[in-house]
Amino acid sequence: MKSMKFIGIFFLLFIAAACGNGTSDYDATGTFETTEVLVSSEVSGKLLCLDVEEGTVVKAGQQVGLVDTVQLYLKKMQLEASVKSVKGQLPDILKQVAALKEEIATAEREKRRVENLLKAGAANQKQLDDADAHLEVLRKQLVAQGSTLLNSKESLTWQSSSVGIQVAQVDDQLMRCHITSPINGTILAKYAEAGELAVVGKPLFKVADMKQMYIRAYITSEQLSQVKLGQKVTVFSDYGNNERKEYPGVVTWISDRSEFTPKTILTKDERANLVYAVKIAVKNDGYLKIGMYGGVKLLELKVEN
Repeated sequence: MKSMKFIGIFFLLFIAAACGNGTSDYDATGTFETTEVLVSSEVSGKLLCLDVEEGTVVKAGQQVGLVDTVQLYLKKMQLEASVKSVKGQLPDILKQVAALKEEIATAEREKRRVENLLKAGAANQKQLDDADAHLEVLRKQLVAQGSTLLNSKESLTWQSSSVGIQVAQVDDQLMRCHITSPINGTILAKYAEAGELAVVGKPLFKVADMKQMYIRAYITSEQLSQVKLGQKVTVFSDYGNNERKEYPGVVTWISDRSEFTPKTILTKDERANLVYAVKIAVKNDGYLKIGMYGGVKLLELKVEN
C-alpha cells in the first residue's frame, strides 16, 4: 500500500511538472535548425590562407581563403605559348597561291597570243593545244594547293581551339583555388588552417544561414488535417523555467511519410506512436540557436490564399 501510494504521488508530481513547464500549451514541439553548408576544397595544393573563424559573418561569394596557384599559373602560361605557336603556323592562303595565280594569268595571255597567231597563220594547232594543256595543269595545281592549305588551316585552327579549351580548364581550376562562401551566413566550424595541404573533398569550414531558421516539429495524424503549406503558425522558443519567446512562422514542408515518435519529442497525444514531421520557417532575431527546443501552436492557423 505504501509503495502504491508513493507511485501515485510521484505520478501527480510528474503531471504537475509537465503542466508547469508550458509543454501543454504547445500542439507540437521540436528543435530549431537552419541551412548548413559544408564547404570543401575543390583543388589540391597548399592552403595559403583561410581567413575565417567560428562566428565570422560572411556574404555569398565572399573570398575567405586561397589555395596555392603557382603550378596552375605556370601551366596556363605554357598553354598560352602553345596557342601563339599554333596561330603562327596558320598559312596565309591568299599569299601562298598568289604566285600560282600569276602563272595562270601569264598562261592565259600566252594562249590568247597563240590563238591570234593561229588565226593569222603564224602558228599551228599543236602550239595552241600545248598552251591549253599548260593552262589546265596550272589550274589543277591551284585547286590542289588551295585544298591543301585550307585543310592545313582547319587542322591548325582545331589544334588551337583544343589548346584554348585547356587554357579555359586551367582558368576554371585557378578560380576554384579562391575559396568563397556559397551563402550569406555565419561560420559554425573551421576544419583547416593556413599552411595545411588541401586535397579535393577535404572539409574546410561549415557555414549556416542564421537569419532564416526552421523548427522541425512533429504532429499526430489527427493534427495533420489542420496543417497546410503556407499556413501561419505561432512558434515559441523554450528557454525553460516558463521563459519563452513568441515568433510568427510559416509552414514550408510537411512530410508525406509517418514515423515513430522521436524519444526527445513530446506530442499532445501521448498515445500516438506515429507522427509526421513538419518544417516551419522563422525569422531569427538573434536569440534562436541551432538545437534549441521550441513549441508550435496549431490551433490558430490561418491559410494564405
